[in-house]
Amino acid sequence: MSQTPVKHEHADTMGIGKAIAVLTSGGDAQGMNAAVRAVVRVGIYTGAKVFFVHEGYQGLVDGGDNIREATWESVSMMLQLGGTVIGSARCQDFRTREGRLKAARNLVKRGITNLCVIGGDGSLTGADTFRAEWTSLLQDLIKTGGITTEEANRSSFLNIVGMVGSIDNDFCGTDMTIGTDSALHRIMEIVDAITTTAQSHQRTFVLEVMGRHCGYLALVTALASGADWVFIPESPPEDGWEDHLCRRLTETRTRGSRLNIIIVAEGAIDKHGKAITSEDIKTLVVKRLGYDTRVTILGHVQRGGTPSAFDRILGSRMGVEAVMALLEGTPDTPACVVSLSGNQAIRLPLMECVQVTKDVTTAMNEGRFDEALKLRGRSFQNNWNVYKILAHVRPPTAKVRHHSRMSFDLFHPLQRGYRYTSRMKSLEVYV
Repeated sequence: MSQTPVKHEHADTMGIGKAIAVLTSGGDAQGMNAAVRAVVRVGIYTGAKVFFVHEGYQGLVDGGDNIREATWESVSMMLQLGGTVIGSARCQDFRTREGRLKAARNLVKRGITNLCVIGGDGSLTGADTFRAEWTSLLQDLIKTGGITTEEANRSSFLNIVGMVGSIDNDFCGTDMTIGTDSALHRIMEIVDAITTTAQSHQRTFVLEVMGRHCGYLALVTALASGADWVFIPESPPEDGWEDHLCRRLTETRTRGSRLNIIIVAEGAIDKHGKAITSEDIKTLVVKRLGYDTRVTILGHVQRGGTPSAFDRILGSRMGVEAVMALLEGTPDTPACVVSLSGNQAIRLPLMECVQVTKDVTTAMNEGRFDEALKLRGRSFQNNWNVYKILAHVRPPTAKVRHHSRMSFDLFHPLQRGYRYTSRMKSLEVYV
């Protein structure tokens, strides 16, 4: 997957005579409003008409007042709001051809041939299917009298550009999805608050965060909070993890720690695909160690609140690039997704990214967890490796064992990118 930087010349006139619709679909994510605002304002700046589609794909199917023209002022005071002000809804109708026929008619009647979809991989896959069927949908509408031949000719092709709004950061091809940073801020506020009460009462807290198929939130939370243990679906613990976990918690208490923090992704599993729940972990710790243990399931509080500065900027930059991609699109241009790579907004082939994302889930379902970690990307792998170093390195003891060569490949300079120094010889690592 690659992209070529595009120069936007004469941007103030490139949208004249064109119309753009923007919708948000799937779960809401902080920063979606920033993306919607950017699409509207940049679209208007280029001379294009821009339309809100309220209530996601359901609004596209139902039409009527759900599709309204946007103005410069209509997106004022949106930037700092969480969620999505134009609404989102699960839509079974759009999954059917009949529903997509209605959606196509609603767009054609308004002269809209450019669609910007902000949502997860399911929402973006639906958009690509819509685009692939566009010609046949127009033909069916002409036959039934839903549109005229002249209207069909004016809307002969549909451009699709996606932006990923997902707090899970579960889409391959982008360093960060819209909403992830804000969710992490919300989680960290709660973890910090829990840490103070856990320390006061010498408690163990098990925190469950979102992530049915992706452990990014759990992993980064564990790394940022110094958690004793983290469970993520991409890298299940080895058999006998119960003994290892209890030993780990006991050792930290023996060294004077007054609390333990364990982070669990809601989709955590063991090597055999069996779910590892927060209640399972609590029962284990109480039964084996007798520690005062509490469970906190954060739930939808992770989606709430105002977006972080990062998500406001990310949504804004992606929205600008999305409009440019739409207006520069041709019938031969494949549907693309605007992604973040090295702090730059880039365009990548939509379905290639979707396929890699699906490959991760397939790999996990088939027990190929090493492959799943690789498919998540280098950033995810690096976070996992750094967490293991910081959380699972034994502290120095009176008798430090020196090794002429490390057997644990985490420190191998060629495999992991860490500089091998004499200091690392004294580190004793266990997993």
